[in-house]
Amino acid sequence: MLDYPLMAAVAAVIRTGSFEQAAQELRVTPSAVSQRVKLLEDRLGVVLVVRAQPCTATPTGLRLFRHVEEVGLLEHTLSNDLAGLMPVGKSATLRVAVNADSLATWFIDVIAACEGILFELVLDDQDYSADWLRRGEVVAAVSAQPGPVQGCDSKPLGALRYIATASPDYVKRWFPSGVTQTAIQQAPALNFNMKDRLQSQWVQKNLGKRLVVPSHTLPSTQAFIDATLTGIGWGMNPEPLVARHLAEGRLVPLIPDQPLDVELHWQSSRMVATAISDLNKAVRDAAQKWLITR
Repeated sequence: MLDYPLMAAVAAVIRTGSFEQAAQELRVTPSAVSQRVKLLEDRLGVVLVVRAQPCTATPTGLRLFRHVEEVGLLEHTLSNDLAGLMPVGKSATLRVAVNADSLATWFIDVIAACEGILFELVLDDQDYSADWLRRGEVVAAVSAQPGPVQGCDSKPLGALRYIATASPDYVKRWFPSGVTQTAIQQAPALNFNMKDRLQSQWVQKNLGKRLVVPSHTLPSTQAFIDATLTGIGWGMNPEPLVARHLAEGRLVPLIPDQPLDVELHWQSSRMVATAISDLNKAVRDAAQKWLITR
């Protein structure tokens, strides 16, 4: 029989990354957490937690972690369904992978609509977020991948529209004759991180070539916009975040009427489909409000 107090200790260490923080979460001493983890490891005959900074899960530890998280979701759903017949448990925690631009635009509406749920968000590029599902480290992901990950459902959400934007002074300086191959290879661009391909995709779409573009790296959606406004570089900014700047002339599109629409999909584990039905609905509602659907 599974010993859930021991498994909860393992899950807390994996979730928080340390025995000390896990102890705070469970309201016991770090020594007690360590003893529980070691006892379960001895019983199973395998290592569950890699003791490091931060602590990480072994493959078996990760499987147990997923199980504890899934049970927590099911218990949360049951307590809601049987309100008044059983004590209300602690809030369930949902671990979801989401890209930074979705978080900065529409995903906050999702969190606000899911009362009684705690979110632990993992930020990753939309082209890579599904990998977190494949590894079993999240229950759902906002992804650019249309086909479902094994064991998951995939639903189209719509497209997040990006505009290649820059300040008027920047355009005058770097693109006096328009967006040409020579100019785009000299003008500093902005990249979110090494995984960000939006700028290169837009260049290829409009110039017909894959070109090397000099770039600053700014891993922050707000910093991206601020850097664009101050003329540090040009970048692909989500239309909902720059619409007012464009309307008031603080930013201009590099090429008018040439957006880049990134199709997004909601990938979610079938294992907990019933438990996260409210989350799935909140995602659909927020996407309908913010994203472009065809």
